[in-house]
Amino acid sequence: MLLVSTAVGSLLNARTAGDDWPGFRGATGQGIAHEKSLPVDWSPTRNVVWKQSVPGRGWSSPAVQGDRVYLTTSVPLDGNSARDQSLRAICLSAGTGDILWSKEIFSQSGAPAARIHSKNSHASPTPLISAGRLYVHFGHQGTACLDLSGAILWRNAALKYAPVHGNGGSPILEGDALIFSCDGADKPFVAALNRNTGSVLWTTERSVTADRRFSFGTPLSITVDGQAQVISAGGDMVAAYDPATGREIWKVRYHGYSVVPRPVYGHGLVFICTGYDSPSLLAIRPNGKGDITTTHVAWTTRKAVPLTPSPILIGDELYTVSDNGMASCLDAATGKVHWQERIRGAYSASPIYANGRIYLQDEAGTCVVIEASRQFKELARNSLGERALASYAAANGALYIRTEKNLYRIQNP
Repeated sequence: MLLVSTAVGSLLNARTAGDDWPGFRGATGQGIAHEKSLPVDWSPTRNVVWKQSVPGRGWSSPAVQGDRVYLTTSVPLDGNSARDQSLRAICLSAGTGDILWSKEIFSQSGAPAARIHSKNSHASPTPLISAGRLYVHFGHQGTACLDLSGAILWRNAALKYAPVHGNGGSPILEGDALIFSCDGADKPFVAALNRNTGSVLWTTERSVTADRRFSFGTPLSITVDGQAQVISAGGDMVAAYDPATGREIWKVRYHGYSVVPRPVYGHGLVFICTGYDSPSLLAIRPNGKGDITTTHVAWTTRKAVPLTPSPILIGDELYTVSDNGMASCLDAATGKVHWQERIRGAYSASPIYANGRIYLQDEAGTCVVIEASRQFKELARNSLGERALASYAAANGALYIRTEKNLYRIQNP
């Protein structure tokens, strides 16, 4: 572990819950950070508080609470094939980067294991921190709950399905329900476990029979007219589910599969991307019932729509970056394009926003920082020189950046 600076202890002693980054895309689930002093410029040696080697391989994003950072990873078992894996949760010190504990959650036998995509890992879903507990999810391999010292409280590996290209989507919490999508090759469904016991609360099959069923989406919980809705996109459909029962509230049909981007919500609209092969971005009014495909889609665009990175909504503007590096700014209410700019690179990570800036991480380890504005302005271009598919976490006045081999804490002096 390379420690460039340790002058952060006093910063970590006065954290508030609003400063934490408890899961994929932060406290709001939509990539919004309330940090005011995140760095704009860095390099492998500049503004690096620490750099910690992470064992194994994983593309889960960091989750941060106070002075702790949590990751998942997949470590090949010694003496066996590369498909025999120890699926692990790791806790690091946010102040120093030291690994405080590492706990095996599941052991994957390589013989029956499904093959994964070259851009995937066996540990891609992001951990989730809530009420002194850590929830880790390995897709079809299972889900577990730990206390923050690393003791396993429960595990559930009962929900079986046939994955395509491995696991991907992260879990969310709504009330007592830990909810995630199980969109495999056959009979895709959405599931909820009891957050306290791990027992199955409900499973709901997708109500559209798609030609290609698999997807990797992370749900988003919203409230519409006082009712909680869990929005989950899959093959050929997006639906809102009642988090208490799993009942489908509404759905919109489309043609698409391998859906990865997480929905965002604002201005009374849910924004979703429809996946391969010809992606669209839909703005949906979520106040309907049943099949609302022809009645509640406010606008649609097919211009430079991402297949992997999630959109981000800042004020009245919706920003996206496509997998091949086309960044866009659209009017959220109408879909009107304010600008589109080629920023170079290939993109998988979802962007985050803080203090008037949007951070766009490409797969080669270069972050393009742009101004959140109706006029395109690039502010910085920062390279760590390492492959990077994970999305950022922002907490403690710092960016936590996971690359293929390392986790960085990037912060102004």
